[in-house]
Amino acid sequence: MTSIDDVMIEITPQVLLKAYACGIFPMAESAEDNALYWIEPERRGILPLERVHVPRRLARTIRQGGFEVRVDNDFHDVIDGCAAPRTGRRSTWINGRIRGLYADLFALGHCHTVEVWDGDELIGGLYGVHLGRAFFGESMFSRARDASKIALIYLVARLKFGGFELLDTQFLTGHLARFGAIEVGRAEFQRLLETALYCPGNGNGNVAGGGAGLGRGFLGAGAGLGAGAGSGAGAASAAGASGAGAGAASAAGASGAGAGAAAGASAAGASPAGAAAFWSLPAGATGSFVLQLVSQTSKTGCSTA
Repeated sequence: MTSIDDVMIEITPQVLLKAYACGIFPMAESAEDNALYWIEPERRGILPLERVHVPRRLARTIRQGGFEVRVDNDFHDVIDGCAAPRTGRRSTWINGRIRGLYADLFALGHCHTVEVWDGDELIGGLYGVHLGRAFFGESMFSRARDASKIALIYLVARLKFGGFELLDTQFLTGHLARFGAIEVGRAEFQRLLETALYCPGNGNGNVAGGGAGLGRGFLGAGAGLGAGAGSGAGAASAAGASGAGAGAASAAGASGAGAGAAAGASAAGASPAGAAAFWSLPAGATGSFVLQLVSQTSKTGCSTA
């Protein structure tokens, strides 16, 4: 892991998005440590959208309902839930700088939450970032049985309905493997990422999805990395407390194919043709409709939403 603490340029949402378009993402050692580290795993977790497995008991729970799924309703409570200690994990990689950066992305429309509510109580959810036809999951949590799993299935349905191609889970966990998540090598992930960010049918080759690049992977409920986030295989470079990861895109230049995708990224706030549509799934979609979407195996290709 190469330190870039001596490069004194602040990590901004725009730098962060360009880094994700190159296939790298930031993590912290712990909530108490203000440093961030750029990570590029040698083996990347993804959940192939065309072959997601829904366990029977979970499918029954989703059909029965008794909960409400909301989108982008309470970002701060979701990230609080993701950062909270839980069984098997006393610490979290979500520090103050992570909270601030993703709050900025949320305000810009690049970060989304899928939330499961029981009346007025948030019982589970997840958050992640959207660029083009890729969604980079960040973290998920449960305060009630199956709540994070419900959020995951509703996320998959939303991605399939909106024309997404790639769901990046960052690392593979046993929890996610039960839903069909797999590992791919770095080169294969870069190929998938470039395909999802580049839509040749739109005539301009732009990365889409409301902004300049997107975001990061997603830890299965109960699976956290603990305090060792920065030491994982494939760590690309470090951004210390003072520097915050200047030039993330150039630091990620070693990522190969993804760098080309980053170069085509639009300015933050742009929304070129070819973007997948995160908001297209109707609010209040029934559990049966969601399960039907998830079970479909065909891909939608380039969306003009």
